[in-house]
Amino acid sequence: MNIQGEVAEGYEAVRDAFVRNFEVLGDRGAAVAVYRDGRRVVDLWGGTHDADGTAPWTADTAQVVRSATKGVAAVVPLLLHQRGLLDLDAPVGDHWPEFKAGGKEGALVRDLLAHRAGVPALDVPLTPEQAADGLSGARAVAAQRPFWEPGTAHGYHAQTFSWLLSELVLRVTGASLGSWLAQEVTGPRGLDFWIGLPQEVAESGRVGRVGAVEPPQSAGALRLRPRRNVSEAYADPDSLTRRAFAAITPLADENAPAYRAAELPASAGIGTARALAGLYASLIGDTEDGPRLFTPETTALAGTELSSGPDRVLVVGTRFGPGHMLHSPASPMLSPASFGHPGRGGSLAFADPESGIAFGYVTNALASSVTADPRAQSLLRALRTAL
Repeated sequence: MNIQGEVAEGYEAVRDAFVRNFEVLGDRGAAVAVYRDGRRVVDLWGGTHDADGTAPWTADTAQVVRSATKGVAAVVPLLLHQRGLLDLDAPVGDHWPEFKAGGKEGALVRDLLAHRAGVPALDVPLTPEQAADGLSGARAVAAQRPFWEPGTAHGYHAQTFSWLLSELVLRVTGASLGSWLAQEVTGPRGLDFWIGLPQEVAESGRVGRVGAVEPPQSAGALRLRPRRNVSEAYADPDSLTRRAFAAITPLADENAPAYRAAELPASAGIGTARALAGLYASLIGDTEDGPRLFTPETTALAGTELSSGPDRVLVVGTRFGPGHMLHSPASPMLSPASFGHPGRGGSLAFADPESGIAFGYVTNALASSVTADPRAQSLLRALRTAL
């Protein structure tokens, strides 16, 4: 396997694990980047640009990262809060009056961010075209009756998080979430991450094609077997689990230009591992890319637990802060202080204030995992040996 890039002295185990991901765990094209105390110490890539192709992955290859997008998108409301523009304890309806419909008038902004708003699914799913049109999603979640009283339980808003967060940011700033992120965060730092892929990037050929894969049988013991109740929830078309993931029906083509151009902060972000790690590094300190984005108080807020315990959608115990997933058995990171987000199928990005680590992993080989992907976890085990 032709692996490109570099690692700082002491991080060679991460390179070894990255190679093994291709040899044993089924990776086809991938990249991993790690910052420590603001300095990049791992920057590796390898395999093919497309999951179904032969052209090589290059230093600037970007990929769809699915729900790892949520962690990037969550930076926006936290920065708005830091700037005094968004009160997490205010009702969502103060900014978005239509959202009060159906018994959601008590939903707070922090409930929306921590998957406690009660609308993880839609009675009438949206088509991919409706999901991407910038109007239908917000109207649908505003009209939807909650599946539980907002604030009293939590359940992963797999798809509806897109329209909840997008509309909240639009009402507060007057700008779309993707454009605000590009103008205020990623653009000034030169970070190659987009929620709503610009046409010039799409036409550059930098973004690879993703594809579904299964790890080889030789991975055997390393493959995670879901608990029976989890498997049953995903298999039952009437379960809240299936309905949450099917809020867009039929499934969108993640390689389609229209999907990539859509601003869907729950699932359609596109970027590099280097950009993900660099962004998370900036949330916990100054970096070689620029000054710190979050104040220490906002960093602490990002890692504050707002939801924990049985997740009504994922059917396992999960932990969420205001927008980010927190370290847990369902989504292992580095320490209880870690905050970030995995993407269904493999990607993972997070910051760990305790160790000063920021981590980003992207892949075009989308496996069946929802959280705790074996490839990302293999890289984390190797990273721990360097700390």
